[in-house]
Amino acid sequence: MSESHLVRIASGQGFWGDDIEAPVRQVEGGGIDYLMLDYLAEVTMSIMQKQRARNPGAGYARDFVELMERIFPRCIEDGVRVVTNSGGVNPEGCAAALVEAGQRVGVGGRAKVGLVRGDDLMARLDELLDSGHELANMETGAPLAEIRDQVQSANAYIGAAPIVEALKLGADVVVTGRSTDTALTYAPLMHEFGWAPDDHDRVAAGVVAGHINECGAQCTGGNCLIDWWDIPDMAVVGFPIVEASEDGSFVVTKHDGSGGRVTRASVAEQIVYEMGDPTDYITPDVVADFTTIHLDDLGNDRVRVHGVKGSPRTDFLKVSIAYSSGWKATGTLTYSWPDAAAKARSADRVLRERLSLLGLHFDEIRTELVGWDSTHGLLAGAPPADLPEVQLRVGVRSSDRASVERFTREIAPLVLTGPPSVTGFAGGRPRVQEIMAYWPALIRREAVESELRVEVRDV
Repeated sequence: MSESHLVRIASGQGFWGDDIEAPVRQVEGGGIDYLMLDYLAEVTMSIMQKQRARNPGAGYARDFVELMERIFPRCIEDGVRVVTNSGGVNPEGCAAALVEAGQRVGVGGRAKVGLVRGDDLMARLDELLDSGHELANMETGAPLAEIRDQVQSANAYIGAAPIVEALKLGADVVVTGRSTDTALTYAPLMHEFGWAPDDHDRVAAGVVAGHINECGAQCTGGNCLIDWWDIPDMAVVGFPIVEASEDGSFVVTKHDGSGGRVTRASVAEQIVYEMGDPTDYITPDVVADFTTIHLDDLGNDRVRVHGVKGSPRTDFLKVSIAYSSGWKATGTLTYSWPDAAAKARSADRVLRERLSLLGLHFDEIRTELVGWDSTHGLLAGAPPADLPEVQLRVGVRSSDRASVERFTREIAPLVLTGPPSVTGFAGGRPRVQEIMAYWPALIRREAVESELRVEVRDV
């Protein structure tokens, strides 16, 4: 690949709450054209919606704005453009806060913020249902009408087109709501190389690049199964950088001197992450065939990816819907040797009997012995008698909040009215939480794309 025809897109966040220093290291390391920051998952959207319900000004990744206060000047000086879905369920609020942050750190008059709106379907939900969009649950087939009064948010996964438009309009930072994770990488490539939407193989290659980039250090040694104990300098692990060529091939690498490792194995592990049918990886813009991916380990933390094939996009977009589904609480106690597991099981029996005597209603009560059966499900087996300690973790869920509230008062009494040698209750009474359940659905793409809007604001 010719050096003059490379576009370098660095990953800076794999999820909301990821290493906040990683994007700083990516920018300060130099030599990148774009920084993509992926903040969203289904559970993240639910959390953000809860926050916005309490405060209409919330609902986005506030730490993104704090991050940009640190790196905004350097990004403008070096020409690094940022693409992010940090807008969550309130992209307008995020963009407005970003403009203010840019003014505070001295990039006023030198920067532009792009805002993508239209993925939020909540205000249109009844209209869409009335016009025949059933929004049936992709897993159960049930129509959304069954839980309509419980719905708290509904956001469509949007693709590259509005991001490309914002970049064409000169945005230095593009903020979206529920953009698909991979588009944060392949939209800049479509913009830079002028790939047409129906150039399926190249766009599919961009999707693979985005899939590798989207989980941050998971492809550079983090959460790595192979020789994980031998991966160097994980305290300052290097996040991935995609060096892409116009033909769709690209190299996965990281900054020289950073921690972690880029090998064929580490990249392959990320490729199969969250993989369904590998021949049918569906995105808003193309269907990628992951069985066509070729990986060449070039050594020195460089892996070349090429050969990707794609096929036309589907007629639908995926919709992420969050709805209220009752209440939950989880309590824990730790029991020590001897007979740690037996004590914990006895405490669980006592607790369940007391809850039953109180006549409380629960949809589910779940018990785990952390340190014995919580990861691999060994409830049927007999734990060894010499276990040094186990943590009893009991969770309940119910449509009746009062029952969950009473459960939170029944854990602490076990300290003096249950089996001996208990500890670990320093955290206090469990907290009751509202359950936001996930409802995946499909919608015809024209119902969403006709409403997408792009705005570019001066800082």
